[in-house]
Amino acid sequence: MTEEIAQVGDVKIAYETFGDAADPAMLLVMGLGVQMIGWDEGLCRMWVDRGFHVIRFDNRDVGHSSQFEGGPEPNLMAALAGDTSSAAYLLADLADDAFGLLDHLGVDAAHVVGVSMGGMIAQTMAIRHPERVLSLTSIMSSTGDQAVGQPRPEILPVMLTPAPADRAGFAQHQVGVFKRIGSPGYPMDEDRIRGLCEQSYDRCFSPAGFYRQLLAILASGSRTADLASVRAPALVIHGEDDPLIDVSGGRATAAAIPGAELIVIPGMGHDLPPALWPRIVDAVVANTARASVQA
Repeated sequence: MTEEIAQVGDVKIAYETFGDAADPAMLLVMGLGVQMIGWDEGLCRMWVDRGFHVIRFDNRDVGHSSQFEGGPEPNLMAALAGDTSSAAYLLADLADDAFGLLDHLGVDAAHVVGVSMGGMIAQTMAIRHPERVLSLTSIMSSTGDQAVGQPRPEILPVMLTPAPADRAGFAQHQVGVFKRIGSPGYPMDEDRIRGLCEQSYDRCFSPAGFYRQLLAILASGSRTADLASVRAPALVIHGEDDPLIDVSGGRATAAAIPGAELIVIPGMGHDLPPALWPRIVDAVVANTARASVQA
């Protein structure tokens, strides 16, 4: 496993692969402001052990992928009021980045697994180029319909409070965020999360990138009607106790995609606790098998 860079148009996408390139490709798409290391290497290797060539990558504006500095300043307050004109790009652009990465790797089609914003990108991929998405898994995500999947009132200020610019302060702040949005039924390994936050800081500290990605979500609107066109076998996983994207977002996603399977997990919040990895891996692999039957 060695980090590499793919040139996708004007965008550089940092990525890593695990396993044998001859095996079916599984593309892992991470969420808002989170780097590809949010897909723990241990989790990636669990899918490798099940026969997949696993690809994780940094979305634009995080990690070692291109930073979109010099454009319009993201105006979050205007966007929340309905004016998204300061958005530098849309979820469709992030989906096209992912397709460009697959092109770079010579992958015609992949099983696509996304969490949070990554689930929104994965949905957009299945809508835009259905022939390239063998199966779709959307985890702790939503449809873009503002009537569902909204955060609890006390959580939004937590997410939007700027993190300190120093390494220790950043890590402490992020650990606090994870404590607020994580899974109440699965105790957090604070040392593990702190290490992830410190590694993220060392790779890239880009607060503006977080806001640009958030604006992309707000500016992209609802996918509900378009999700009716998705024909890939679809799995929706959501935590029953998710305080950031309410479980109604997962239920709405499953309802919008024909034949989608919905798994709601009690005690799960807005994270991927290691204790749940075996269950998630099994469910995703089962969904990929549906693609083989469908083919």
